[in-house]
Amino acid sequence: MKTHELWNVNFLNQILDTMAEGLFTLDEQGLITSWNRSMEEISGYSAHEAVGRSCSLINCSRCFGKRCPADVNACGVIQHGRTEAKECSIRHKDGHDIAVIKNARLALDEKGRILGIVETITDLTELKKIEKMAEETERKLKKVYQLGNIIGKSPVMQKVFDAIRAAANSRATVLIQGESGTGKEMVAGAIHYNGSDATGPLITVNCSALSETLLESELFGHVKGAFTGAHKDRKGRFEEADGGTIFLDEIGELTPYMQIKLLRVLQEREIERVGDSKKIKIDIRVIAATHQNLYELTRQGKFREDLFYRLKVFPIMVPPLRDRREDIPLLIRHFIKKGNQRDHKSIESIDRQGMERLMEHPWQGNIRELENAVEHAFVLCRSNQITLDDLPLEIREKQSFTKPHHSIANSSANLAFNPEISQTHSEIKLTKEFLLALLEESNWNKAEVGRRIQKSRTSVWKYMKKWKIPLTEE
Repeated sequence: MKTHELWNVNFLNQILDTMAEGLFTLDEQGLITSWNRSMEEISGYSAHEAVGRSCSLINCSRCFGKRCPADVNACGVIQHGRTEAKECSIRHKDGHDIAVIKNARLALDEKGRILGIVETITDLTELKKIEKMAEETERKLKKVYQLGNIIGKSPVMQKVFDAIRAAANSRATVLIQGESGTGKEMVAGAIHYNGSDATGPLITVNCSALSETLLESELFGHVKGAFTGAHKDRKGRFEEADGGTIFLDEIGELTPYMQIKLLRVLQEREIERVGDSKKIKIDIRVIAATHQNLYELTRQGKFREDLFYRLKVFPIMVPPLRDRREDIPLLIRHFIKKGNQRDHKSIESIDRQGMERLMEHPWQGNIRELENAVEHAFVLCRSNQITLDDLPLEIREKQSFTKPHHSIANSSANLAFNPEISQTHSEIKLTKEFLLALLEESNWNKAEVGRRIQKSRTSVWKYMKKWKIPLTEE
């Protein structure tokens, strides 16, 4: 062999030996003709041990979806010219399996004659370790920072998580209190799905969404002929929740009559359908929620004291977002992930200015308001990072927000809605015309309207019902 040819061969061998990937070659009969240094490290076999033997030496777990046939003519590389790169395992010399990606190519000369087969092996051991560590880290994070769909690492939320776990292991009646938008319904769901009755139904009823008569029928059911339009017997929500949990949202809105009816259910664990005297036993866990101060309502005589104490056997207070600001980045990350799945986008994060503004915002609408703000940003964002300019106007412009009042402040009745003008809640007098304008501007999204006027979605429904505005655009 000429000197320059020998130099080329030596140089090529050095290149092959510096490769991180394992590489070996086979002749037309399937016998190993070369074996680089990475292949020695991956397999445990030296080049001296490997050369001259068949590829069955490494006992590959897959070859075109089958156990390795240890026959170069049977594995398909000669017929197809290649095998697709695929994840599989090979057997190390000491007997343990190694996760790898294996790839094979047929080498031909200029006349189409077979020169041999080149196979590469990519060791996935370190990658698998990293994946396992990532999975373990995510599992630990979820355990610490997430319970069901509730996310939070702040001390106040850790106390809520502890309360949820305690409540889940009991059949005691639970009263969840907290401002609108704090996630009271999610707390109820977490209690149910982490409890012994998780396989039973979880039935949710909004006590403020229906009139007294309709709510009574909704909760207790009715018999045929009980009232005009009752053409057949109907199960109520209490019966539907039998063996599971009923969640009574906005419990503070119950009328005195319905308070008495609910008190009897809690005392006797039985109901009567409207128009019937037959008592029906029910096995349910009752979870109630309110954004109102029930203690104050009992003091004012608007809520029965005996019912209040029946409900608050195990009270849980859900903190407002402004009292758990360290959870905001976690929540934003969650909403971004959710938005990417929903809108098929690949937004990664939010820039520093945007995050600072979100951390400073008073969040009168709590987590619901934060989620709406991220959804708003998704509409405008045209890159892989949300910026301050993508956020809603009321968040972009620093303002001195006042806490929402229970009544709408007096101001000009003819105030026109202009989305480009930032207004605090105290400057707005809500009228039917103004609410209609808000609904149209918000695509009839009640949550978005509530966020803009610093009221709950339930309050928006009440105004719509009061002014006979349809729930959806006609």
